[in-house]
Amino acid sequence: MSKVSRRKFLQTAAVTTGSALAVSANSVEMDHSKMTLAAPMDHASMNHTGMANEEYGSMMFMKGHTMAPGITIEPPGSPADDEVDYKQFDMDIKIVEHEILPGIKTHMFAFNGQVPGPKIHVTEGDWIKVNFTNKTEEMHTIHWHGLTVPYTMDGVPMVTQDPVHPGQTFVYRFQAKPAGTRWYHCHWGTPLHASHAMHGAFIIDKKDEPLKQRFPYTREYTLVLEAWDINFARREINELLEGMKQVNSLMEQGKLEPTTHGFFRNYEEFKHAVDTGKYIPPYLLSRSSGIPLDYNFFAINGKSYPATERLKIKQGEWIRVRLINGGNLSHHMHLHGHDFWWVAQDGNDMDMPRRINTIHVEPGSTYDIMIYGDNPGFWTFHDHNTLHVRNNGIYPGGMLTVLVYEDFKPTYTPSVSIDQ
Repeated sequence: MSKVSRRKFLQTAAVTTGSALAVSANSVEMDHSKMTLAAPMDHASMNHTGMANEEYGSMMFMKGHTMAPGITIEPPGSPADDEVDYKQFDMDIKIVEHEILPGIKTHMFAFNGQVPGPKIHVTEGDWIKVNFTNKTEEMHTIHWHGLTVPYTMDGVPMVTQDPVHPGQTFVYRFQAKPAGTRWYHCHWGTPLHASHAMHGAFIIDKKDEPLKQRFPYTREYTLVLEAWDINFARREINELLEGMKQVNSLMEQGKLEPTTHGFFRNYEEFKHAVDTGKYIPPYLLSRSSGIPLDYNFFAINGKSYPATERLKIKQGEWIRVRLINGGNLSHHMHLHGHDFWWVAQDGNDMDMPRRINTIHVEPGSTYDIMIYGDNPGFWTFHDHNTLHVRNNGIYPGGMLTVLVYEDFKPTYTPSVSIDQ
């Protein structure tokens, strides 16, 4: 183990049905649907009252655990199906071959086969049930970013739940609150999983929307901002594919030890294992593969310019734009020809909206802006850090789109330029 990286030995992201193209470049809103769960619970399954009459905790430390596929895990902490009226959603995760723009395809993690994942749009107070099925050979969770959920539903591996193993279904139950622009992402192997591109929007409307009184918008757009290193993603996924074959084999035989998997009951146990030489941590220079991140493609809703979706507006119309930073870099979104109103941050309405034309969108945060159609034309909306407005180093590209007035007859007809 000292000569093999933990990544190579312990992780994977294999696709179970080959590599299919992503269904859509843009977030598609999810409809409520009913689901037939993967399988009846058995002795290894968890329910609302605990697990096999024991305290709810990690199966990783149960001797000979196999985390067999087909198990449905239902943690405690939320009402059962017959106690509240749930809006149900099916979510799965698989690897797809996603086209960023013509000529550039790369494998990515994808909720329901699309990049970014489906947009969940509900009303504050709704009860939500998400049946999350893992259709890869890697482990995953879903973290509900900005939502106040029961802690057993927070999706942080080994803190609030076990990671969801291949073939398993984990049932998340919670109430949609607080209102605003929220999002969700995987919290396992986050630099790869969440950023490439296991993330999606979670929009919670207020029953009475006060912003509409001042900004009577008639339509809205959700833009997930993304930064990708497709070379990093390819190398990581290839190593993970190879590594989890060994892990799955050990698991099937009931021989996978927690230490082999890099799991410890507490910090003291971990420190003792390192101090006594029984465990060599993967971050040591002798073990770490040290793959650097060098972002070479930047995107909006899964696409780089000129493949990005345009924003449409009419003269005299208000539109709402929800910005979600699903990556690891800061972006400075600038709109030509207009000031806009910054009205919310991290889903929360601002007491005093600000009139600006460039907004700093930090990693993990959400920002809502209102645009008024008072200057007809074709207007660029882009990251003003122009290093992010490139496709593999070539300008223009990346995180750039256009605000288009639908009722405008141009005196100069725009075209597409991809090499300046």
